[in-house]
Amino acid sequence: MTSTEAGDNAVDEARRASELRADHADREALAAAIPTAGQDTPLAMELAENARRRIQLTGRPFPKPVGPRVLTVANQKGGVGKTTTTVNVAAALAQSGLKALVIDLDPQGNASTALGIDHHAEVPSIYDVLVEGTPLLDVVQRCTTVENLYCAPATIDLAGAEIELVSLVARESRLQKAITAAAEAGHEFDYILIDCPPSLGLLTVNAMVAASEVFIPIQCEYYALEGLSQLLKNIDLVKRHLNPALHVSTILLTMYDGRTRLSAQVADEVREHFPTEVLRTSVPRSVRVSEAPSFGETVMTYDPASSGALAYLEAAGEIADRGAAGRT
Repeated sequence: MTSTEAGDNAVDEARRASELRADHADREALAAAIPTAGQDTPLAMELAENARRRIQLTGRPFPKPVGPRVLTVANQKGGVGKTTTTVNVAAALAQSGLKALVIDLDPQGNASTALGIDHHAEVPSIYDVLVEGTPLLDVVQRCTTVENLYCAPATIDLAGAEIELVSLVARESRLQKAITAAAEAGHEFDYILIDCPPSLGLLTVNAMVAASEVFIPIQCEYYALEGLSQLLKNIDLVKRHLNPALHVSTILLTMYDGRTRLSAQVADEVREHFPTEVLRTSVPRSVRVSEAPSFGETVMTYDPASSGALAYLEAAGEIADRGAAGRT
């Protein structure tokens, strides 16, 4: 072997050794970046923050409102989290010492399913209240998984109610009269939340006439902003012609993804236009929230330590504080 070849081999060996050292250093850095218990990693910090929030919120009794509040949870756009928001906010209020009623006004009956309420065709339902004039309290069922939580279920019969209501007297105010009659009969509900279908038919109009407040969940995506402007026009129509007391009191940002710039932009724009109505809390995307209804539960009982459950508990606390202060 010549001296030149020996020199080349030495250079190659030195380069390979350098590459091995670099590869080993990369592996060491990667291993060090994997979160472990007790480290100040983003994951550990998020778990610690969730634990802190859970300690602060769980078990804290929410203040009673100045008077019973009726909120219509509405948005013409589908898939924004209306039903999910309705049942989880109601469950959070009930868990915190308030008496809550969910009126399922969507023919799909998803709110009834999420609360574990039987709603097959033969069950007395909100259809009987609207079309037959049955007293509201006669169809209310107790939720078995959350104390102080009740539901007036929807059955498949409600799908035909839009047509049947057309020919009835005072068709737009039949739910309002039923709720008023229940109040005169001495119901003790602090909150009544009405879950609406994703449309502006007679069912949604009934809900808006029955309530004084509109609670709007908004998905943090661009299309949600387009739907919001049309919804506000329809609310204004109902206010001018049927219910002068109606107003948007609460807006909740749902399906928030902190990793995307779009979610932040939508949130900023909504907060800019509705500075007093938008809740400070936003609900993140959460698999646990989506899983809960398949077990006939809200996320508040299915996984109370999840980020979704904590967000809804925090949102319910804001709503309750506003009600106690008369800021509705």
